[in-house]
Amino acid sequence: MTARIQTLFLLFTLLVAVDLGTQRLKVARSILLVIAGCALALVPGLPRFDLAPELVLLVILPPLIYTAGVAMSWREFRLNLRPIALLAVGCVVFTTWAVAAAAHWLLGMEWALGFLLGAIVSPPDLVAPVAIARRLRMPRRLLVVLEGEGLVNDATALILYRFAVAAVSLGAFSLGEAVGMFALIVAGEIVYGLAVGWVSLRVRRWARNPRVELTLSLMTPYACFWLPQHLGGSGVIATVAAGLYVSWKGPLLISSSTRLQGVFFWNFITFVVEGLVFLLMGLQMRTLVERVSASTDSSLTGMVAAAALTTVIVIAARFVWVFAVTDRPRLRRGPAPEWQTPFMIAFTGVRGVVSLAAALAIPTAVASGAPFPDRDLILFVTFGVIIVTLVGQGLSLPPLVDRLGLARSGVHERRTERTAELAVRAAALDTADRRLEEIAAARDIPADVRTLVQSRQDHHNHQLPRSEDGLAASASSSAVRRELIAAERVLIYERLRDGSLTDEARRRIERELDLEEEILGTLGELEEPL
Repeated sequence: MTARIQTLFLLFTLLVAVDLGTQRLKVARSILLVIAGCALALVPGLPRFDLAPELVLLVILPPLIYTAGVAMSWREFRLNLRPIALLAVGCVVFTTWAVAAAAHWLLGMEWALGFLLGAIVSPPDLVAPVAIARRLRMPRRLLVVLEGEGLVNDATALILYRFAVAAVSLGAFSLGEAVGMFALIVAGEIVYGLAVGWVSLRVRRWARNPRVELTLSLMTPYACFWLPQHLGGSGVIATVAAGLYVSWKGPLLISSSTRLQGVFFWNFITFVVEGLVFLLMGLQMRTLVERVSASTDSSLTGMVAAAALTTVIVIAARFVWVFAVTDRPRLRRGPAPEWQTPFMIAFTGVRGVVSLAAALAIPTAVASGAPFPDRDLILFVTFGVIIVTLVGQGLSLPPLVDRLGLARSGVHERRTERTAELAVRAAALDTADRRLEEIAAARDIPADVRTLVQSRQDHHNHQLPRSEDGLAASASSSAVRRELIAAERVLIYERLRDGSLTDEARRRIERELDLEEEILGTLGELEEPL
């Protein structure tokens, strides 16, 4: 038990070290974590880490999907539903077929095994590509399409995976039944997810206790995911539906104190879970090497060739599908985008932990009791596809974005978004001023109370820059205010030490200063030069 605790401490230490290195090296955190995990796995004497597929699919995946769904704008998701569906369903199915055909005709696999391999390697990862794309400041619509695809494609792949495993184990498959079951699962999970999201928000509103609300928010993704999984579905679509519903309806139903604490809570959960899962993915290198050494399915050379072939097919199939859909007006809405956008969508097909968990979850035996055919080969090929796409394509994304000029488009788009945000902030303050006049006219409010409220409104009005020209002055004033807050903190600490201030009073003052400093940080994002 002590060794496990020490090992867990080592993983957290490595997680922090890699994150610090990410800031200096300007490399995606997920890539460095996988590389660090692979290196750590080869250290002599270190215990082997076996990544349980149930841990990934039933414990790690639900909160990641839910937080991504909550962070996603329902409006933008709905407006981009067509390209998202074409990628999350159409591209996954097409890639599965392409890999199955290549595995059957070139690797000699049975069709059912080929479809199983295709279903495993077909879905791009939810976390890694979107994190890279955000850091590179790609255009907003491209980010929405990639994130929306990552939210939904796991559902398509996991359903196909279940059909393929059943076909290999039982030796039977019906296309008509599979299509009907797929449609039933999708419809049922959407309804179930929306119902769970509705109940969750109403219970949280009734509770009005941040600790209870955060506990309920943590329970929501598991309530959405586990029941459909148990009944034969994926659980992904239900979790996405609940997350989108909370994103759309939550602002009016979740209290401000819960929202402030929830941002930190979920950021921390996501940071730890994502970091550990990529580390553990790399640590599977030792398990993989041991299995390949003991495997009699195929030689190492044959496995490497199969992994290389599958990787090429996976990448090529995505390019073929994306450009085929882009070139067909009947399959898109509006004019065709410039070639840089579909090229980047096609290139950002990074595979991740769901593919590895699905490969690890393959049964060891079929229904008759015989060993599951080509199990170790499928695991090796899956790991090879993940490493090549995550590390190879992931490291290639920054120079590619610069070469295609997408960063410039993202900067222009962000400037437009910032201008619109400033306008809405100003309009909201003007609305509050008018509402204050109405309240003062309708109620008998003392003059000193009205003066105090009006002074606070004036403070917010002066704090907000009204144009691009006012951003520099606002940045300077924010910097000065941060220095004043630092001076206040020193005085508060001195009064605490000499006993003239209690700890409880100190925490109340600090909370107010923390909130103000957080507001200054939010305004600083507006003032950041582009």
